[in-house]
Amino acid sequence: MLEYELMLKELQKVIKSKNLKYTKQREVILYALYHNRGHHSPEDILNYIKSSFPDENIGIATIYRTLTLFEEEGLAESISFGKDGKKYEVGHKNHHDHLICLECGKIIEFVDEIIEKQQIVVSKKYNFHMIDHTMKIEGYCDKCYKKIKLGEK
Repeated sequence: MLEYELMLKELQKVIKSKNLKYTKQREVILYALYHNRGHHSPEDILNYIKSSFPDENIGIATIYRTLTLFEEEGLAESISFGKDGKKYEVGHKNHHDHLICLECGKIIEFVDEIIEKQQIVVSKKYNFHMIDHTMKIEGYCDKCYKKIKLGEK
């Protein structure tokens, strides 16, 4: 993953190349995304900013627009949760996939070399030229599964 200062410089380049205005709000959103590790909804990011930067006046619409820009430029990545929206994480991390608990929302990042090799095999088999992939495995974490199994849900 890139260091924060390098990501900040990349943000400055993106803003300049798109002829956009460099704002403190965009910088604060990048800071929140970078320093608040994990996968967060725009609302989570807003709450983090309100608690960490109480003097900053950043609305949810600004966060949504900024996250869209960040995602387009590779500064952020998202995982879609269907009707529950997206959760974002900082971009420029090493490739990884996700296990997602449908009960508590816990997200576990993992890398599996067998899966990585197998997708190349599958792509070749179908004469497909893979550029990238995203894997999201949905199910239940052990804690939630035990609750469900015991009928505590």
